Amino acid sequence: MPGWLEVALRATIGLFFVLFASKLFVRKPVSHLTYFEWIAMAAVAIIVAVGSIGLAIPPMYVIIALFIWTFVPYLLGLLSMKSKTVRNVVGGKGIPFIKDGKVLEDNLKKQRYSTDELLTQLRSKQVFKVADVEFAVLEPTGDINVLLKKEYQPLTANDMKMPVAPIKQPETIIMDGKILDEPLATLGFNRKWLEIELDKIGVAIENVYVGQVDSYGELTVDLFDDKLQVPKPQEKPLLLASIKKCQADLEAFALQTESQQAKKMYSNSSKDMERVLTQMTKYLK
Repeated sequence: MPGWLEVALRATIGLFFVLFASKLFVRKPVSHLTYFEWIAMAAVAIIVAVGSIGLAIPPMYVIIALFIWTFVPYLLGLLSMKSKTVRNVVGGKGIPFIKDGKVLEDNLKKQRYSTDELLTQLRSKQVFKVADVEFAVLEPTGDINVLLKKEYQPLTANDMKMPVAPIKQPETIIMDGKILDEPLATLGFNRKWLEIELDKIGVAIENVYVGQVDSYGELTVDLFDDKLQVPKPQEKPLLLASIKKCQADLEAFALQTESQQAKKMYSNSSKDMERVLTQMTKYLK
């Protein structure tokens, strides 16, 4: 067999083997791979590359090496799911670097981590003061995760005891100018509803690059022509304004009427509408 043909054959087989082997590894970003996983993947790539052009290497030797470097990490990954001991040996475990605002120098030395490297990692997390950190840990991937002390953490709606509306994943119902009927039906809508909504903003379906509907039934679109400005949906602001007007009108009626019975009815209705307004504001803003 000519040398060039053997190289082409080996490279093609190696390419398909890498494609198959990549399915055995866990799907996660390269930055989240442990050192063992990264080395195993690099070793497979090197074996395939060298085996493709190294005609003096018997093909069986290449196959044996690929089998070991592919299936042994795969088996270790399965064992890691069942055994914490194996998981700690293969992937390692988190090493605390800061606890209660104090740097654990011994752990830094064991991991050959300098103070400058620690401060650089903290700055990448928008933390500039070690004393503000409640806990910081070096993960097996090499990242440092930081937990700030409670008084330095961003204020949340839960801290303020404020109710917030739940958020669900929006459904894409238009892509590349074509309607996707399945997600549209999942939301309980049809093409007629979509046409009406697009008419409200003066847009044709074929001009829409991406169209999405959120969990509240509000349609947002992105057009092929980026120079065109699409008006924002006004249903929620208009509904909120209508509720506010109804509440204000009921309160005004209660003040204007001379009938005590009507005054009481309007006053109670105004309070009911005010409660509705309080509950609905978080959804309509």
